[in-house]
Amino acid sequence: MKNMSLEKIAQACGGVYHGSEEMKQSIVESITTDSRQAAKGCLFVAIPGERVDGHDFIPSVFEKGALAVLSEKELANPAGPYIQVASSLEAVKGIAEYYRQQLDIKVVGITGSVGKTSTKEVIASVLAQKYNVLKTLGNFNNELGLPLTVFRLRDEHQIAVLEMGISHFGEMHRLAKVARPDICVITNIGQCHLEFLKDRDGILRAKTEIFDFLKEDGCIILNGDDDKLDTIEEVKGIKPIFFGVEGQKPVYADEIESLGLSGIACTIHADGESIRVTVPIPGWHMVLNALAATAVGRALGLTMQEIKAGIEALEPVGGRFHIINHGDIQIIDDCYNANPVSMKASLDVLRDAKGRKVAILGDMGELGENEEQMHAEVGYHAAKNKIDLLICTGKISSHMAEAAMANGGCGEVLQVPTMEALLTCLPSLIQSGDTVLVKASHFMHFEKVVEKLCQL
Repeated sequence: MKNMSLEKIAQACGGVYHGSEEMKQSIVESITTDSRQAAKGCLFVAIPGERVDGHDFIPSVFEKGALAVLSEKELANPAGPYIQVASSLEAVKGIAEYYRQQLDIKVVGITGSVGKTSTKEVIASVLAQKYNVLKTLGNFNNELGLPLTVFRLRDEHQIAVLEMGISHFGEMHRLAKVARPDICVITNIGQCHLEFLKDRDGILRAKTEIFDFLKEDGCIILNGDDDKLDTIEEVKGIKPIFFGVEGQKPVYADEIESLGLSGIACTIHADGESIRVTVPIPGWHMVLNALAATAVGRALGLTMQEIKAGIEALEPVGGRFHIINHGDIQIIDDCYNANPVSMKASLDVLRDAKGRKVAILGDMGELGENEEQMHAEVGYHAAKNKIDLLICTGKISSHMAEAAMANGGCGEVLQVPTMEALLTCLPSLIQSGDTVLVKASHFMHFEKVVEKLCQL
């Protein structure tokens, strides 16, 4: 890791170095908070958690060859040098901010209420046609995950595609301070985290903190179909590049054709050129994701043919509209997270599926005081799409079921109160030829539902 000596790391995080003078200039090869990933030459960051305290694993990581550890506690007779800090979490951000600035690399920062991960995947797939790209893995998009992603960067990487997720004011400011993006992408302003951000104007203010550390010669790419983002005219003298399907924007799509669960086709226009592409993941929202990737690709010098190749090479991520063909049923694994907008979008895709359409939906979190109404709206949407069987699980999802039954559009609606009851009754509910959508907020652990379906 470039310029990452123990002395420099201690300075970057305001820590106190304990160890021999000759070891101060030793270069760290990697940084981890997971003792299971500790290896020769690494810096292990001990973080106290609710259930497990990373400090308990300090002896074992030294046995594995760790170069040093970062600790909130004073250590008695450690097997190697350590850096003592007041807060490991704060220290990690300081170290990541320092390391980011050692690297000559372009950073694409992506945020928004819905579609951050899928947009990140398309952008990374497109940019990989020309550059060596490192992207955020899994849910490493918060104040710990983002620094850990930055620590994976090496000299050979040319571009980092970083997903940036928040739920409170000030979080994006701190993430942007670490990432220092050259290009900022915002997918939309929806209804996530209303418990903390209050309304969509609050969400807009929180998300646009991403601009706080945008490079002077940077680029801003926004969804021009979003009524909140469309109000942004200029930031730091930089005019946004808008993409969308409503009206002719600098980057836009038309001739959109649903291919069912096989994907969606469209014609993308940018800079006076056009390409016909097939996005291999279904849903109208994927057109917007492809447009965002096109805008980023053009900003970084890709040809339209390279962009087409990148879009069509896209592969689904588990838990993010991942289609599983299991025997004679199709499972749409979209269980990683959920909010009203993404729920409705997933139901729209299910509507075009073959066979009996089954939606297994669970509670959505952090929606604030209007959570019951928002769950009801999803129920109405399921009825509007004439879902054959709607199964709702969770305390708040009862409002989903009630609204769907009141509307009368669904073939059958079931309210199953608990996960245990749901897993028990699934074998009797799923039939040959079904297409089954599984979706809920992450805290519902609906991956258990997907696992159960794959055992039928």
